[in-house]
Amino acid sequence: MANRSASVRREPVRDDEAFDVPAAVLCACCGQPDCAGCAAATDEGSGVVAIIPWERPFGGVWSRLWATSKATTLGAETFFAALPDGAVLAAMRFALLAETLAILSMVVALLPVAALALPGLTLELARNPAARASALQWLAIGIPGLTVWMVLAHAVHGAALELGARRQGARPERRRALRFGLYACGWDLMAGPLGALVMLITGGLKGAEQILSASLRVPGRASTALLLGVYALPPDAAERARRAGSIAALVVTIASGFAAIAIVVALS
Repeated sequence: MANRSASVRREPVRDDEAFDVPAAVLCACCGQPDCAGCAAATDEGSGVVAIIPWERPFGGVWSRLWATSKATTLGAETFFAALPDGAVLAAMRFALLAETLAILSMVVALLPVAALALPGLTLELARNPAARASALQWLAIGIPGLTVWMVLAHAVHGAALELGARRQGARPERRRALRFGLYACGWDLMAGPLGALVMLITGGLKGAEQILSASLRVPGRASTALLLGVYALPPDAAERARRAGSIAALVVTIASGFAAIAIVVALS
């Protein structure tokens, strides 16, 4: 009876325990810890024992999205140090949904501010159907475009960390690096108005302050956890790889942002 009780999986009791880390992440088919998945990866699973809430076959979309986003932010070290290999499509769906909700909530939060700051424009949009249609058209184009750009920026960050780790002598982990970038989109959802509002409702002011404070530190903490846990780099090498990867990702992101702005200006 004691053995049976010990084998029962306990429920998470802390915020960072939404991401359950077993003693070893084993392939469901061959039982090896370093297997990328014997069976062909599907959109619903990662090819290994699913420990990421989003990739579990049970639970609603919002509950899995929120649990994963919370784990990537409040439990970043635990989450990314043990990030399993697996299918990219599931992580991509998570990234697109998280970024879409983050950007939509930001737009909703900023619209009243813009209306108060620009009353003339607000009146023009209210009176002029053509101007209103044009504004809605730009929103319809801009929100998906910004969503894709943010997802790509996070993916570039993961690729840059992969490059930095390999320059320090680590073995390639391209798919995990990409999954790192995609699941890192959970940071934006948690740091945005929607994440802050949900944390305020569920955890009060303390919860909102906790998530905002964690959001400021999470990129560095998560990157270091990935380099130490997945790439098995020593601390000094991990720091060099993190620094180089962050700089490369920042340069690429800024350059692509200016390119996107130039395209918008050219088309307008």
